[in-house]
Amino acid sequence: MRTKAENRFDLLVVGGGINGAAIARDAAGRGLSVLLVEQDDLAAHTSSASSKLIHGGLRYLEQYEFSLVAKALAERDVVLNSAPHIVRPLRFVLPHEPHLRPEWMIRAGLLLYDRLGRRRAHTLLRSRRADLHEHVAGAPLKPQFATGFIYSDAWCDDARLVVLNALDAQARGAAILTRTRCTRARRGTQTWRAQLRGSGATMREIEARALVNAAGPWAASFLDKVAHLPHAHTLRLVKGSHIVVRKLYDHPYAYTFQQADRRIVFAIPFEHDYTLVGTTDIEFAGRPESVRIDADEIAYLCTAANRYFTRSIAPADVIWSYSGVRPLLEEAGVSASEVTRDYLLDFDDGRSDENRGAPLLNVFGGKITTHRRLAEDALDRLAPALGNTRGAWTADERVRLPGGEFADAQRSGEEAFARFLLATARRYPWLPDDLALRYARAYGTRIERITGASRKLDDLGECFGANLHQAEVDYLVREEWARSADDVLWRRSKLGLRFDVKQRQRLEMYLAGTLEEVSQQ
Repeated sequence: MRTKAENRFDLLVVGGGINGAAIARDAAGRGLSVLLVEQDDLAAHTSSASSKLIHGGLRYLEQYEFSLVAKALAERDVVLNSAPHIVRPLRFVLPHEPHLRPEWMIRAGLLLYDRLGRRRAHTLLRSRRADLHEHVAGAPLKPQFATGFIYSDAWCDDARLVVLNALDAQARGAAILTRTRCTRARRGTQTWRAQLRGSGATMREIEARALVNAAGPWAASFLDKVAHLPHAHTLRLVKGSHIVVRKLYDHPYAYTFQQADRRIVFAIPFEHDYTLVGTTDIEFAGRPESVRIDADEIAYLCTAANRYFTRSIAPADVIWSYSGVRPLLEEAGVSASEVTRDYLLDFDDGRSDENRGAPLLNVFGGKITTHRRLAEDALDRLAPALGNTRGAWTADERVRLPGGEFADAQRSGEEAFARFLLATARRYPWLPDDLALRYARAYGTRIERITGASRKLDDLGECFGANLHQAEVDYLVREEWARSADDVLWRRSKLGLRFDVKQRQRLEMYLAGTLEEVSQQ
C-alpha cells in the first residue's frame, strides 16, 4: 500500500509524447513533484511518427509565420547543443523549378532563414546555390534539375528524444508511469483527484495540485470523457505518413522536393541503408490509435520521389511505412498542409467565477522542434499558481539531455561526437564498428550502462539479430520503460528494419520471461 504522501504530487502530466515528457522534465527541474502517465509506450504515437527533423520550417516563411520560424530556429540550436548524440546537422538540397517559385524568392527565403537561425557560427553552414550537374547531390536527380539550393537543418531520433526527456525528468525526481491510463480526473477547489489504471487492471488514486493535458490527438477527448470539462478550442487532426525504401543514393544530403500542390516532400538518408520519403497532409476523422497509411498516400509519395530521382520507386518497393496524427489548431478556410504548426497553451488557473478549482493547462498543437520552448512556456504559466518554484533552466548551454554530456561548447556537436566515438572505440575495441557507432548515437555517455563489465562481444549475452544483444534489451527494460518488441525495435531503435519473423519471435519470448521476473521482484 502506498502512503498518502506517495500519492500526492504538485503536477500530474497526462501524455507521454514529446510535449508531456518535456513538461515533466522542466517541472521536475524546477523542484516540483511530478507524475507523468502515458496510456501506451513513450512516443507510441505522434511523437515517433514525424519526419525526424529539428527545423525551422522553411515553407512557413511563405505563409508569413516569421515568429514560428524564428522560435523554431532558436530551438534547433538549443537541441543540437543539448543532445548531440541523437541530433545532428543535415544539409538539404532544394532543386530549383522556375515554374513553381522564382529564384529570387528562394534566395530571399533562404537568406532570411539563415539570418533568423544564426546564433552559434560554428553550428550550421549557410545556404548557397549549387550547380547540380557538378555537385554530388545532383547525381541521383533527373538531368532537367540543373540548379538548386543547399541549406542546413538538423536530423533527430524523435522517439529517443522523448525517452531522453523522460529519463531526465525521472533523474530530477519525476515519476514516469507508462501503460497507465488516466480514467477519471475530478477537479476540486485545491487539487485534482485522478484515477489511474495500469497494466493488469491495477487501480490507483492520486492527488495533484495542477494538471497538464498533453494528450496530443486525445486532448479534446480527455477533456470530454475523463475530466468532463468544456473547451473553447477545436483540434484539427491531420494525418502525416512516410515510407521507407532501399536507399536511393549514396551521399549524406537530404532533399526538399516542391510539389505541384505546393506541398513539400522530403527524401532523407535513413538508418544507413534506406531512404525516408514523406510526408503527406490529410484530414483525419478516425481514431488516432488506428491510423495507417493508405494506398493513395503511398502512390503520392512514390510519384513525388519519381518526379526527381532517376531511379523510380513503386509501392512494392516500400519496406516500412508509418503514420501519425498531428493535433493542430483549427483554422477556418485553411488547407491541412497550411494550418499553423504553432502551439497554444490554454491555461485555466481556476480563479474565475465559472471555473473555480485547481489549475488546468491544456496543450494544443505544436511541433517536435519547439518542445523545449513549449515546456518552458507551460511552466512559466503554471509557476504563479504552484508557487515556490525555481526559474527556467533548460535553455542553459551547459544543460545536456542524458547521454549528451560529451558536448563541448568550443566545438560543434559533430566534432564533439567524432571525438566521443573515437574514445568509445578505444575503450571498447572488441565492439564491431557499426555497433559502436549505433551505441554512441543512441546512448551517448550511457553506453557503459549496457556494456557494464563486458570485455568481449559474447559478454553482452545472446544476440537476437542485427547486433541486438541481451545486455541492451535488459538495459532498455530496466531503465527505458521498454516492454514489447515494438518498443525495442521501432522506438528505442529502428532495428525492426533488419529483423525477420523468427528473430522477432525469439525477442518476444525473451521479453516475456524478463518481464515475468521483473513483476515478481
